[in-house]
Amino acid sequence: MSKYIKWLKDLNKNSISQAGGKGANLGEMYNNGFPVPIAFVVVADAYWDFIIKTRAKEEIEDLLSRLDVNNTEQLTDICNQIQKIIINSKMPDEIAQEIKEAYLQLAAGGPEKAKMLSNNKVGGLLNMSKELPFVAIRSSATAEDLPNASFAGQQATFLNVKGTSNVVDFVKKCWASLFTARSTFYREKNKFDHMKVKIAVIIEKMVDSDKSGVAFSHDPNTGAKTIIIEGAWGLGEMVVSGKVNPDNYVVDYENLNILNKKIMKQKVMMIKDPLTGKSLITEVPFKKQEAQVLTDNEIINLAKLIKRISEHYNSPQDIEWAIEDGRIFIIQSRPITTIRKTEASKPEEVETSKPILEGLAASPGVVSGVVRIVTDLNEASRTFKEGEILVTKMTDPDFVPLMEKAKAIITNEGGLTSHAAIVSREMSVPCIVGTSKATMVLRTGDKIKVDANNGKIYRISEEISQTTPEALTETPEVISEKTSGMPAEEKTIEQEVKTESAPELSSEKAQKIITATKIYMNLGLPDMAEKYKNLPIDGIGLMREEFIITSELKQHPLELINKGESNKFVQALVQGITKVCKAFYPKPVILRFSDFKTNEYRDMEGGEKYEPEEHNPMIGWRGCSRYVSPEFKKVFELELEAVKIVRQSFKNLYVMFPFVRTIKELEEVIEIMNSHGLRRSNDFKVYIMAEVPSNILLAEEFSEYCDGFSIGSNDLTQLILGVDRDSTILAKTGMYNELNPAVIKAIKQLIKSAHSKNKTVSICGQAPSIYPEFAEILVRAGIDSISVNPDAVIKVMNEVARVERKLLLKKGIDEIPGEIVDKRIEEENKDVMSVSEDNDFEETEAEKLSNDITEDYINLDDSNLNDSIEVRNEENIDENYVDLTEEPDFYIDEEKHEDNEENSKEDNEVSNEYVEQEELNNDDIVMDEGVEEENSTENEISENSENEAEEDLNNELDNDLENYFDFEKF
Repeated sequence: MSKYIKWLKDLNKNSISQAGGKGANLGEMYNNGFPVPIAFVVVADAYWDFIIKTRAKEEIEDLLSRLDVNNTEQLTDICNQIQKIIINSKMPDEIAQEIKEAYLQLAAGGPEKAKMLSNNKVGGLLNMSKELPFVAIRSSATAEDLPNASFAGQQATFLNVKGTSNVVDFVKKCWASLFTARSTFYREKNKFDHMKVKIAVIIEKMVDSDKSGVAFSHDPNTGAKTIIIEGAWGLGEMVVSGKVNPDNYVVDYENLNILNKKIMKQKVMMIKDPLTGKSLITEVPFKKQEAQVLTDNEIINLAKLIKRISEHYNSPQDIEWAIEDGRIFIIQSRPITTIRKTEASKPEEVETSKPILEGLAASPGVVSGVVRIVTDLNEASRTFKEGEILVTKMTDPDFVPLMEKAKAIITNEGGLTSHAAIVSREMSVPCIVGTSKATMVLRTGDKIKVDANNGKIYRISEEISQTTPEALTETPEVISEKTSGMPAEEKTIEQEVKTESAPELSSEKAQKIITATKIYMNLGLPDMAEKYKNLPIDGIGLMREEFIITSELKQHPLELINKGESNKFVQALVQGITKVCKAFYPKPVILRFSDFKTNEYRDMEGGEKYEPEEHNPMIGWRGCSRYVSPEFKKVFELELEAVKIVRQSFKNLYVMFPFVRTIKELEEVIEIMNSHGLRRSNDFKVYIMAEVPSNILLAEEFSEYCDGFSIGSNDLTQLILGVDRDSTILAKTGMYNELNPAVIKAIKQLIKSAHSKNKTVSICGQAPSIYPEFAEILVRAGIDSISVNPDAVIKVMNEVARVERKLLLKKGIDEIPGEIVDKRIEEENKDVMSVSEDNDFEETEAEKLSNDITEDYINLDDSNLNDSIEVRNEENIDENYVDLTEEPDFYIDEEKHEDNEENSKEDNEVSNEYVEQEELNNDDIVMDEGVEEENSTENEISENSENEAEEDLNNELDNDLENYFDFEKF
């Protein structure tokens, strides 16, 4: 029995550890009767034995130990060295022999036929076939096609390979492609151990296709039951790599009727050279260039097969197909994970019939503007103009100043928890991530339309491109204002916060939505405070220091201290915090002290001097453990000084401690805080994040040292379930889920324990807005406040109001006459998702809500209640591929249409919208009764007196500004 070879008949979807994601799926389809080309797999253990027996493992580990993936030049150099080590190492005889024998068996039609032929005494295996076959050699990594790290297209594929020695050589080239720069960078950023990711290789009989392409069993954006087929002439790599505009056919999933056809002109195609066998790009015969690629009969037959595959997997599928001599073959199938609900965008410009780029809709909005490609950040900081569209590979904290100027943001890489996605959402800047090739398709000066509601980018036609550059870089609102004569500075709150994917709701209407549960907002970038100050919120529930440090300082705090620039650190914090406190005064602003992890601090200038390397920074040196350590205590003391300075003028500033593990640790940080003149009192509240299980178990003990808790749901979920939230391997099972009963039970327990000590509990993040039932669980459990991102404020406010109204109606059932009761309860139940595990809601909670909700609230019109906006999470990383051979016509990248390639999740029990989370919302906030009293007082102040108070405050601040920022005194 072969040690290193597995035929498809021996594999299924659970064979990922042996055959990788692609090989496992091919085996699954083969064994269930789908038309898959004959193939075998060189299993992952062959790669591992190869690098051990050739002693390549030690050399690779040595090179990786010196690797800094953020140093592009070094990354490329080290990866090229590793590839050469693998390619130049001699294949061990036992592995090479098994590969060669399997290839000869494939030539005979498989191992069974080969055995029959070899027994016929006609020359054995060497005479099995008059001509050895051409094969496709495809990489299949063991971490491939996983939910949040598909590694799609990152390893190599080689087409039309022939001969036993060539097959062995190209297997090594597939192994070497595991260490291309893009794959190595991706693993590093996703915390995959380089030496634990193995790679299998598929040897598949080459389908010399006349027609080929990709197909989706469901719409990959909306999930609608429409089969979408894209087809082109020749080999499918032209479609996969985006080198041609394929025909597009839309078929009804249920009745298989053809709904729509777009026939695209195709001038080139890829074929096999009949003389050399190499893959060539050649011209499509003139008569075929504008002809329909698939006949209607072929479209319907292919759609039937696609539907069968989807129903077999019981999930939407992304499929590669090929047709040879009229016979359909399935090359591979993987789950679609990009499905999300979308709203139709309104056409604002004349656009091409097909988007030139597609990616993940990270931050909603539709704008038009002029492209600025950014490859050199230093140069861009001088040349980037306000209102341009920022197009780059991926952003990091150094990009924030440019992002603040950008009309829209487009990146090659990243998912919905990437830096670009998180920051753009907070800025309300339309953003599309994961396009894979935006920097290659677009050029500086291009005029484009960015539809970030649907993740699509269009090139603006000549008619529109004649518009002035100034007009192209303005939002529809600004253009409308100019034509109507209304000055930009007089924009209302509706125009400030409106995006096409967000519900329209004026500030006047929003103010009428009264909820017993307070609604707060998360804020990281101080410059956004002015933009959001008129939102109908109760205050800032979470202000992160990290954004100030990374965007303004960019240096490790200890580096500044050792350079004698402590004042620079304090001044940046003071100025940033002041902007927020002033904008929202007198509403409370909760500042969370810094919570960088070691890997994040190491990325800052000078960080490597002060930060150790940790295998799991997520549960390492972070939060309060830093504040009490001698190495970092001085930085915490500077943070305290900044708070003290701001509170001299703004008493609405409160603080919160992140990642508190023990009572002793909390006692120590409070003692340090007290020693700097900051003592907890009625007008200075102190909160702690509840993100460690000890916070739940000892909530009553922790209550003695704080005014309330803020649930950090991401960390809490991670630590309760023992699931690394960055692990894509575990994510595939759906284990990381904030709706897990254990997490819900912990949250309920915290609320009960905290309330027993008269402490408040809050939560921040998008979980309540993503999952309506989650918001309902929180409200039913009696949570005091919910803090969300700016774009979710109105939606969550409506959802909370709906739940509270339902509870109030149930409470008042005995006070409403007969038929009216039945009708009203029936109408309410139509709109409400039942939450089975919350049926134990206690009467006392309903009484609490009844006392707090006003008569105006009862009369709210249902038209004010808006639908939820669903969010998906997916990572999509790609780079220019590193060619592994001097024969480029053999080497084909498996790059795929951007929003289709990163599909990997297969979990029939948990829907995509439940499994995928956004990392921005990993911290939560809590408010107290004193804050509520302060806000109710504010509501009693008339609009005129409120304006006068703000004007007096501004005058007082301006007069005292010089002394206020006198850091020489400090």
